[in-house]
Amino acid sequence: MRRLSVAALAALLASSASPAFAYKVFVSNEKGNDITVLDSQQDFAVVDTFKVGQRPRGIAVSPDGKSLYVCASDDDTIQEYDTETHAFKRTLPSGPDPELLVVSPSGDQLYAANEDDNLVTVIDLKTGARLAEIPVGVEPEGMGVSPDGNTIVNTSETTNMAHFIDRDSQQITANVLVDSRPRFAQYKQDGSEIWVSAEIGGTVSVIDAATKEITHKITFEIPGIRSEAIQPVGVRISDDGTKAYVALGPANRVAVIDTSTYEVTDYLLVGQRVWQLAFSPDQQYLFTTNGLSNDITIIDVASDKAIKSVQVGQQPWGVAVTPN
Repeated sequence: MRRLSVAALAALLASSASPAFAYKVFVSNEKGNDITVLDSQQDFAVVDTFKVGQRPRGIAVSPDGKSLYVCASDDDTIQEYDTETHAFKRTLPSGPDPELLVVSPSGDQLYAANEDDNLVTVIDLKTGARLAEIPVGVEPEGMGVSPDGNTIVNTSETTNMAHFIDRDSQQITANVLVDSRPRFAQYKQDGSEIWVSAEIGGTVSVIDAATKEITHKITFEIPGIRSEAIQPVGVRISDDGTKAYVALGPANRVAVIDTSTYEVTDYLLVGQRVWQLAFSPDQQYLFTTNGLSNDITIIDVASDKAIKSVQVGQQPWGVAVTPN
């Protein structure tokens, strides 16, 4: 009886622990006008594909894991879906051509870059109302938010700036000139730095959050790859702040960067035209969207090795993961 009890207890502990690591991966397929869903409990098999608006690009999951927000760029709206059932919930107001969005850490506000009218739209997620439209530079693209939620960052592709916006006043507090065509802004988890990728400039600018000064500029060089094909876009930084990952577009590589030295330590070969990146909740894996090979690559973070490729829809662009 004692052995049975121990075995039963072990089984109970195993079954109760496994749901903590269960999550879904959502991929927006820009040309397919749909979302592909992968399940971590089924070895990242595709478990569903559901239709959304026209030209879905930027996507994000709410902090509570219950909602998926999708930039339907050609419909000029943001759509909300249930992450459990994948059912449509509501349409949220947006200006023309929303490209990327972020959700505040508290989950009460959403910020979207509207490329065609040079605005950042602020949306109240409780009421679904538009709170503000904040003028920024020409062709706003990237969106970031500080870990404390007090500062929003937008990058404007044509103005070549990172715009820092105060959440409460909704006013721009600083403009930082970066290299050509900035695409993405990512804070370190401790809030000390913001990393901004420049697609045409071929660099990542590291900006001090307190002074708004560029402290480092990271460049990339891959043997056998033309410099103009190395185009930094998506950026993710590990929660412990030790490593950063940068998607390099047509170079078909993800750069691994030591954040203490700002040196590139490796280039990981992934699919064709890598766009965006997302970590699993436990940061064991990094997911990349590969727009021309119509797949995602799964990278093991501990070893920095690409371990699997999964076919998704047509021209995958954005990726978001539910929290544990």
